[in-house]
Amino acid sequence: MVTPTRWATSKTLTCITTCTLTGNPTYIWYKNGQHLDESTSPQYKDLVSSNYDDSYSCAVKGHEDLHSPAVCVQDQDCSRVTYTKRRICVLKGSTVDISCTYVGYYSTTSTFWFRSDKSTPEDLTRDPGYTGRVKYTGTYRGPFILRITDLREEDSAEYRFTFKTDNFEWGHSFPGTTLSVTGLQVKVTPAAEGQKTLTCITTCTLTDNPTYIFYRNGQNVQDTSSPMYSISSEDADSYSCAVKGREGLRSSAVYKPKKTSVSVSPSGEIVEGSSVTLTCSSDANPPVDKYTWYKKNGASLTGSEKTYNFTTISSEDSGEYYCEAENKCGRLNSSSVSVDVQYDPKNTSVSVSPSGEIVEGSSVTLTCSSDANPPVDKYTWYFQNETFLNGFGQMYNISKFKSKDNGHYHCEAWNGRGSRNSTALMIILSDQS
Repeated sequence: MVTPTRWATSKTLTCITTCTLTGNPTYIWYKNGQHLDESTSPQYKDLVSSNYDDSYSCAVKGHEDLHSPAVCVQDQDCSRVTYTKRRICVLKGSTVDISCTYVGYYSTTSTFWFRSDKSTPEDLTRDPGYTGRVKYTGTYRGPFILRITDLREEDSAEYRFTFKTDNFEWGHSFPGTTLSVTGLQVKVTPAAEGQKTLTCITTCTLTDNPTYIFYRNGQNVQDTSSPMYSISSEDADSYSCAVKGREGLRSSAVYKPKKTSVSVSPSGEIVEGSSVTLTCSSDANPPVDKYTWYKKNGASLTGSEKTYNFTTISSEDSGEYYCEAENKCGRLNSSSVSVDVQYDPKNTSVSVSPSGEIVEGSSVTLTCSSDANPPVDKYTWYFQNETFLNGFGQMYNISKFKSKDNGHYHCEAWNGRGSRNSTALMIILSDQS
């Protein structure tokens, strides 16, 4: 409000509200679009100059985008810029028109739009980030329109308009139009038992009350003003959403995990004592948020991460493994993968048959046993730790046992990864025991 309204050389400007604001606000004053003063008083006194085109506006600090309309201090026809919309929210990839009307007391020499986050105002038509995407249309007293095509999320900013005359430039601190550019995303949340709710969400509230479209496996299943759609919890289909009139800008599809698989690293031979990592991979949107690991014919394993690690793998870890991938849409098990742990021969021992008394002239068979992976492929027999016996099979046979055969016998098992000797076994004739 301006008092007195006509030719006095001193004017009082009052920033008025329909109620008394709480919290002792600070008032900000703008003159011709330029920051002028701040005060806890809602009044500002100005010594009027000969410039009849001066206009003033006020705002409350912290809410500068809610400033008052500009008013003239001397006449009804002063310089001013009025934005058609203060906030606009549109889809990424679309086109937006940001407009204003402006009045200049003298003929204008230049007009352009700029981003308020630039250190100095820069004409958008000369900004490399907007090359080929910006166009101005409109005339004096407008609307004067800024059109931006192929919108990107980084285009989100406050846009301001300025103009110049031969002896005047509209200030750069007056709040303009805030543009928010958003993509579409389908959010999945549990609903009633056996149901899930899909919500087509954006990072800002879209302008112009859009109609939402939901797609199942790419086919339209619902047009509604509501951004929500219900499905069964066991539904294995994929879903996406769009806004009517912008069908080509639909969201990414959401779906339960598919193509779940397990890989083993290292991919070659696995040796006992080495480190082995199992990795669960799955195509899912939203991304998998829980993994469960299982050993076939066994219980679930500890941990819910994408990888399962054996820091020092042992022969007991050999077996079939699979994982379960789960997101908010559902879950899916992988096929099992074999983990075959190789190791040197161990628990090597010699047994004798017959196991009772050995009679001179009888047949005696020695058997070498060993736990090994891969299996033992070579056995070597020894007598009295010195004598090499001409035998390389798992069994060694003495067809007619005699007193000269009395003594200690042991075997060596070899499988390509290493070898292991058995303890010695004493064999003597029964009448010499």
